[in-house]
Amino acid sequence: MFSKLKEKLKNWVKKVSEEKTEEIIEDAQEKINEYETEKKITEEKVKIEEHEKSKKSKEEKPKKIEEHEYVKAKEKIFDSEERKISDEVIKDIKKEEKEKKKRSILEILRLKKRFITEKDFEEYSQDLEMILLENNVALEVVEKIISELKDKIVGKDYNSKEIESQITNSLKEIIEKILIEPFSLIAKIKEKESKPFVILFCGINGTGKTTTIAKISHMLKKEKFTSILAAADTFRAASIEQIKKHGEKLGIKVVSHEYGSDPASVGFDAIKYAEKNRIDCVLIDSAGRMHTAKNLLKEMEKIKRVCKPDLTIFVGESITGNDATEQVKAFNETIRIDAIILSKADVDEKGGTALSVGYTTGKPIIYLGTGQEYKDLEKFDKKKFIKSLDLD
Repeated sequence: MFSKLKEKLKNWVKKVSEEKTEEIIEDAQEKINEYETEKKITEEKVKIEEHEKSKKSKEEKPKKIEEHEYVKAKEKIFDSEERKISDEVIKDIKKEEKEKKKRSILEILRLKKRFITEKDFEEYSQDLEMILLENNVALEVVEKIISELKDKIVGKDYNSKEIESQITNSLKEIIEKILIEPFSLIAKIKEKESKPFVILFCGINGTGKTTTIAKISHMLKKEKFTSILAAADTFRAASIEQIKKHGEKLGIKVVSHEYGSDPASVGFDAIKYAEKNRIDCVLIDSAGRMHTAKNLLKEMEKIKRVCKPDLTIFVGESITGNDATEQVKAFNETIRIDAIILSKADVDEKGGTALSVGYTTGKPIIYLGTGQEYKDLEKFDKKKFIKSLDLD
């Protein structure tokens, strides 16, 4: 999903490594030059000392060598040798000498690590921000990822071969931390001693909410739980017929009223029916006109107050990005959701919505809708999701 990010990271690491390598080679070459020059100066000094000793042994009057003459000689040697060695690095010198210098430089390169500066990171973070935004990651989540990644890698020393893997691993850790660990719906149902277990589903029309409810009912049936559906979306044309059709296919009862009736009363009647008939779960569908519509949110507040659901689950589309993020925030602020199901995950090539909705609400994604069949409901797995981002 983040293939562009992986490509940008490789290019950035290559560029940073090349820039750092040039600096290190220059530094290494300078050290070699200094070493070679000092070596020549030392050899010259030894020659002078040996010459003086030779003169003394022959009882010759030693010729005084003034200190300033030695300094002058040293500078002369240094200048000439520095030019000579620099020319040897640049020009085509003897192969043996060239290989010797190359080995010396490589030894320093092995010891020298890459230091990631703020300037280095700033260049990479600009690309990272654009790629994350293009992949439907909300701005506030992008800022958090970049801020945490900066704390993890800026000012750190890395071996040239480790830079890419270290940044990738750091990014994975940040994403895993952002995603809330999902709970088991089945375990929640089993934990409740008194039945029925009531689940209220909310979300915008067109996100696959009613189909998702049918998928949950199908899953519960496979787990040996009985359920009943409540057609509490009493305003959208054909909504009651749609959920009744799912009920017929699944062999599950649907409680409904007339169009325009109070949605809270539909949920309440479904709960009473479940209590009387010892049905394990009540799944309440609800209206989803516009997440900004105050009347809808007030309607949702009433359903929750009357029906007292054990769980309130938001259903959104993976492919809608920031729209899904704004929707889930509005519902969470009004009725406090407990979990998220993302539909159409099978056609989502970006993955940013999953990061955004979880972070903005602090609630877990528990399932992904992966198709139109009742069986196409997959438990959300953080590690599997991160692997699907294709960061390696």
